[in-house]
This record gives sequence, structure tokens and C-alpha cells, in this order.
Amino acid sequence: MIWRGYILALSFCCCCLLLLAAPAPAPAPITHPSEVSALLAVKKQLVDPKNNLRNWDKGDPCTSNWTGILCFYNLGKDGYLHVQELQLLNMNLSGTLAPELGQLSHLKILDFMWNELTGSIPKEIGHISTLRLLLLNGNKLYGSLPDELGYLSNLIRLQLDQNNISGQIPKTFANMSCVRHLHLNNNSLAGQIPPELSQIFTLLHLLLDNNNLSGYLPPEFSNLPDLRILQLDNNDFSGSVIPASYRNFSRLVKLSLRNCGLQGAVPDLSRIPSLTYLDLSRNHLAGPIPENKLSENMTTIDLSDNQLKGSIPGSFSDLPSLQTLSLKNNFLTGPVPTNIWQNMSFSTSARLKLDLRNNSFSSIQGHLNPPVNVTLRLEGNPVCKNANLLNVNLFCGSEPGEDKMLTNFNDSIANCPIQACPTDNFYEYVPASPLPCFCAAPLRIGYRLKSPSFSYFPPYIQPLEVYLTSSLKLSRYQLSIDTYSWEKGPRLRMYLKLFPSINVNHSSTFNVSEVQRIRHLYTSWTFPVKFENENQGISKGILVAVAVGGVACAVAMSVIITILITRRYTGNRHAMSRKCLYTKVSMRLGGVKYFTFKEMALATDNFNSSNQVGQGGYGKVYKGTLPDKTVVAIKRAEEGSLQGQKEFFTEIKLLSRLHHRNLVSLVGYCDEEGEQLNLKEA
Repeated sequence: MIWRGYILALSFCCCCLLLLAAPAPAPAPITHPSEVSALLAVKKQLVDPKNNLRNWDKGDPCTSNWTGILCFYNLGKDGYLHVQELQLLNMNLSGTLAPELGQLSHLKILDFMWNELTGSIPKEIGHISTLRLLLLNGNKLYGSLPDELGYLSNLIRLQLDQNNISGQIPKTFANMSCVRHLHLNNNSLAGQIPPELSQIFTLLHLLLDNNNLSGYLPPEFSNLPDLRILQLDNNDFSGSVIPASYRNFSRLVKLSLRNCGLQGAVPDLSRIPSLTYLDLSRNHLAGPIPENKLSENMTTIDLSDNQLKGSIPGSFSDLPSLQTLSLKNNFLTGPVPTNIWQNMSFSTSARLKLDLRNNSFSSIQGHLNPPVNVTLRLEGNPVCKNANLLNVNLFCGSEPGEDKMLTNFNDSIANCPIQACPTDNFYEYVPASPLPCFCAAPLRIGYRLKSPSFSYFPPYIQPLEVYLTSSLKLSRYQLSIDTYSWEKGPRLRMYLKLFPSINVNHSSTFNVSEVQRIRHLYTSWTFPVKFENENQGISKGILVAVAVGGVACAVAMSVIITILITRRYTGNRHAMSRKCLYTKVSMRLGGVKYFTFKEMALATDNFNSSNQVGQGGYGKVYKGTLPDKTVVAIKRAEEGSLQGQKEFFTEIKLLSRLHHRNLVSLVGYCDEEGEQLNLKEA
């Protein structure tokens, strides 16, 4: 009994030792306290009217998935989680940027694009040595550029365009040894462009247009081995000439120096093998146009509004990819050579626009019978007074304007039943679906090219679809380019729809992982930088430098879309932006004319502020002109004033029944794209 008691006691003690030796559970990982403090300081200086950051005071930034925060989910050497991306684009935020951003020492992406931020850029951002993308474009930031941004030696993309930034470009920017995209356009920058920027050998796109820059054009830029786009339009380099060294660019695709006050001669750029787009318009260039042949890749040559003399070079008749040749408002003489278009073979989507107005052309060399693909403008030349010249009157009048917004219509759904798709979750027909009349809920994405190297888009629609679907790893039928329009710049804005894959289950929606994958591809800027025009022949090496840095608005739109759709899957039913998710399956009321949103955008010049004639608590009223020239008043409800669909149609029904000599009559309505608009007689 004594031995048995001893053994039991010993066993009990051993168990106690084992229990005492068991390791304590590891503490839950948390974000580094200094980064939490920095994020709270950031929020404190922001005005968030839509309460997008409502969860920034709940839990831990990384483990509680604070809005816009992406983290390293592997613990650092210090035992903490660290913020990797801060993505708060297009959230209607105002306020200022907090200096505490500099405490996010592991940050790779800092993205506040397309908000309403004011104030200056904190110099402390220059201390984030890990930063790869700094995206602050589309705000109202002012003040000068901090020298400290030049310390960002790992930065590959700097987008500060479309702000109110002033002062000079810091010479320290030459220390950004990895930067590929430097977008400072549409600000108020002044002074000399630092020649030191020619030391950034990684630079692909340099966009400094629409500033107040002056001085001279740095000849050293021709030493940049990979520069594809040099865009300096609308600055003041008065008295400066285009450096002769610019003929030595080795990989330049686009040279745009419009309205820069430049003097001297047009340089011979025939040695630039990939040159595609040349705009030297609205300067004071004089002398003849160089005779040597430019690259066969040329799509656009704009030498208008200068003081050029001589004749049209014969080499212009041997440019197979040419889309636009503008020589208007010069002092050119001699004949108009018809072989400019006669030597070209046009595909059905190709176009050539020749603008030769207001010169001194006195004759036509060849037969004046261009194909329908060619637009020729000759008004203001002596040749227009030659009544004996056959057909000349067809090209000496004014040309009708072009639509600002165009629809890329796919007729594969023309035979599908109207309104057959479910109205919930914003379903619509998949235009190129392998299953006829298949309904699905697309992601809708705005996509903008800041510096396209073409002037006519239709030949590039199919190559762009190939490029995008390949980059996104989607099938061709999953992408539809819905509408596109040219904007001032020129820049090209388009609206895309991405449809879910039609798998064995015939899924009609994207799952969460696919949404997150697409979102990551957009927000990490991992797209390649070119696509080729199949219609002109890939073998000819047609390079279209589309400035992938120019999809700023696109990324802003796409991230909002993907976040909102992800919320739908996770059960969060917060109100969705009407600009991001909408349906084409709209209700129709008998006896009341229905208008599409595209028709409303065209009628009001995309709701241009110059057409606004009133405003109230419900929204704004615009003057609109319909295709039949009828002038109407278009009431557009603000997002916060949108009614439920039932209430909206009740109002439309009531208005349609009101007829009195002292009341304006209802013309029609639109409820497409999440909008609520009604039209009345003006």
C-alpha cells in the first residue's frame, strides 16, 4: 500500500510537471503599434463624408481588414504585421495628407487617386524607402514638390498629375533610379526642366504637359535609352528650338510638343525607328518639312498652326499606318499629292484624315476621288477656286463634327428577348457569349489612356481586347468595350465590362477570389506597356505606347467596383456607387419615351457644367439638345437623392398625366446606369 501510494503520488507530480512545461499559446499577430498610430493620424486629417473609413477604429488594421489596408501577413523580424498597401482611391475624401504617413516604413503602394485632397505633399513620404507606387493624381494638392521625394530609390511610378502643384521640379528627382513613369502633367509647375532627369535611365514615360514650364528643352533627354513617350505640350519654351539631338532617340514612340512657343526648323526625325506619333502643332516653326521618310509605324503627324513653307514631302506617300496628317494653317504650296491615300490599303476599320486647310495649295496631283475611309479638307486654299476641277467642291466645305461618345455595338444580342435577364445583381446579356443570350453580372471598369499613340481608335479595339484579356487571363468573350470617347489631351476614355467565365455550372457572377485577383492586377500596375494593331500587320512592329500609367481613372473605377462586389458576396449591403454598378435592364412605361444614359450624355455634352441651368436639393438641371434638335431640360438626381425604383416610376407616371397650359410637359425619362433623369420641355 505504501508503494502504491508512492507511485500514485509520483504520477501526480509528473503530470504537474508536464502541465507546467506545456508552452503558452502564441499571441495573436497584430500590426506594429507605430503604424496603427500613423493610420489613426491619417484618418484624423481626412474628411470622409461617405464614412468609407468607418471601421478604422475597430480592431487591428491588418487582422480586422480596415478599408483600403493590405498587409504582410507573415510576421516581420520584429514580430509584428506591417502595412504593405494603402489604397484609398476614389472615396470622395477631402482634407490633407498627414506627415505620419512617413511612419509606414514597409509601405509599397500609397494610393489616394481621384479624391478631393488639398494641402501640400508631406516631405515625410520621402522616408518610405520601400515605396514602389506613389499615386496622388486627381486631387487638389498644392504647394511645391518636396526634395525628399527624390529619396524614393525603389519607386517605379510617380503620378502627381491633375493637381495644383507649383514651384520647380526638384533636381533630386534624378535620384529615383528605378522610376519608369513620371507623370506631373496638368499642374502649375514652373521654371526649367532639370536636365538631370536624363540620368534616370529606367524612364519610359515623361509627361509634363499642361504646366508653366519655361527655359529650354534639355538635349540630354535623347540619352534616355528606354524613353517611349515625351509629352511636354502647353508649356512656354519661347525662343527655344527642338534640339538636334532628339533625332537620336533610340526607342521613342511619341513626341508631343504642342503649343510650346518653339522656334526654328522641324528636325529630321527619320532615324527614330519606332516613332509613331508626332505633334509639333501650334508653335512658330518655319522652313520646309524634312524630306526623309519617317518610321513606317507613323499613325499621326500634326504640324498645324506653324509657319512652314515648301511642299508636302513625297515620303508622306509611303506611310502605310498613317491615320492623321494635319498641316493646316501654314504657308505650304505646290500640289496636293493624291498618292498619300492611293498607296495605302485600307481595312474596313481604318481611316485617314488629311487636314490641309488654309495653306496655298494650288492644284491636285492625281485623281481627286479618295475612298470613303479618307477625310480630306482643303478649304482656304487656292485650289478650291478652281471650278474646273472635278469633285473639288466636296472637300472645300465645312466638315460635320464627330460624336464625342461612341458605342462599340455588338449585334450578337440583337435577337435576344428584351428584359429577359434578372433585374437583381445588375445582370445583362454577355455580348460575345458562346451560349446565346446568356445573362451575367459584369464588373464595370472605366479605363483611360493618358497618351495614346494613335488618333483613331477603331482599328485598335480588337488588339486592345486581346491585350486586356491576355493580361487579365480571361477569355475573349469575357470582355466588352462598351463606350469610348476622346478627351482633351488628347486622351482616350473607355468603359469596359468584364463578364464571369461560363464554366460547367454556367456561373453568372464572379466569385470573391476572382474579383480579388482582377483587383490586384489593376492596383499593382502589372500590365505590359504595349499592344499591336493586327489590322496593320504585327510583322511591321506597330507599337502603340498606350501609357499604361494613363489608366488612372480606370484603376480608380475598377477598385471601387471590385470592393463593392466583394461586399455583396460577404453580405455587406451598403449602398453601391451608381457610377460603378448599374443595369441595362431598365423598366419601361407605356406611352412615355425612354432615353438611354448615352443619349443623355450626348445631349448635355457629358453633363458639362456649361449646360447646367439650375440646382436644388434633388440634384441638377441641365440644358440638353436631342438628335432632332429639340431643346429639353434634364433633371438629374444626385446620388443622395435617388428614390426607390417604385417611387421613381410613380413620379414619372404622375408627371406624364399632367397636362396644363401653365405646366411644362414631360418629354421622357431615363433610369439606366443607376441614374434617375426626367426630361421636360425647355
